[in-house]
Amino acid sequence: MTTGLAPRIDVRRAADRFDTDLGWLDSHHSFSFGHHYDQDNTHHGLLLVNNDDTVLPGTGFETHPHRDMEIVTWVLRGSLVHQDSEGHSGLIYPGLAQRMSAGTGILHSEKNDARGMVAGAAPPDEPVHFVQMWVVPDEAGIKPGYEQLEIDSELLSGGLVPVASGMAKHHGESAIRIKNEYAALYVARLSAGRSVSLPEAPFLHLFVARGEVELEGAGRLGAGDAVRFTATGGQQVTAAEPAEVLVWEMHATIG
Repeated sequence: MTTGLAPRIDVRRAADRFDTDLGWLDSHHSFSFGHHYDQDNTHHGLLLVNNDDTVLPGTGFETHPHRDMEIVTWVLRGSLVHQDSEGHSGLIYPGLAQRMSAGTGILHSEKNDARGMVAGAAPPDEPVHFVQMWVVPDEAGIKPGYEQLEIDSELLSGGLVPVASGMAKHHGESAIRIKNEYAALYVARLSAGRSVSLPEAPFLHLFVARGEVELEGAGRLGAGDAVRFTATGGQQVTAAEPAEVLVWEMHATIG
């Protein structure tokens, strides 16, 4: 545990997030993003972006640049088509972990899979709902990269499943690697009444992607709610109804 940090549990409600509504896009930002800026809400630990996005069918993000960022995308419903300037292309759908390392610079696009290529995903006339998260890499100027892997079967355990990690303890275990040795993302799909224990770390970020849960010591959390933990951990998260939670464990911070 990092010394000098005061234990803190900071609950952030869904309704208090920044919002960008462009018609085709409804995006809720947990941190400052784009023209939304609050100097007191720029990051937590190593996590800079936690965007909860819904994109209408036949639309999406046209080709745009990124640099020196580890970008993890987690789809909750529907499917998302990814294409980038390094020649990577892929279909991201529920249960598939995806990471893009922007490195020295990359162009990419992300669009609703209007063709309905994934069996069991939302019909092509429905929106795609996903969470996109950005963490800073260990070092700037790395080679751009892309990785994806399906982990749907691992999520059936109902526990916290390592989805993306650069931490040594997850070598050979996490679904995909990110270029930061101090950060790891876990996902849990919880049936009603099922509980998981949060890891202990200097910085944790809990995001309720869907459903409702009870957080030990803090009460009920609904979809879109988030909690920022400092110098603590170990609390129980219990599903009040079927739920999906995303948890970042971080052993460093920015600045």
